[in-house]
Amino acid sequence: MTETGRQTEQRLERVILELLERRGPTASICPSDAARAAYRGDDDGWRALMEPTRRAARRLVTAGEVEITQGGRPVEPTDARGPIRIRRAG
Repeated sequence: MTETGRQTEQRLERVILELLERRGPTASICPSDAARAAYRGDDDGWRALMEPTRRAARRLVTAGEVEITQGGRPVEPTDARGPIRIRRAG
């Protein structure tokens, strides 16, 4: 991964945590919320950040910071298929 790629993924981790901090303790966010918040542009370029955002969320799961959920229940990141939500680990 390039230095720019690492910086982007670290920024996405920070954005995920910042968005969760602004919400209630049990609230969750969609990865697209973080991708949009991290994207620096006015077009749909945030979509290119969706997979990097999912990777950032998986790293935060490994660090014990967040959980990835589907249908309101925590799932293993490797088992998640389709839409996910991200919430604080609890």
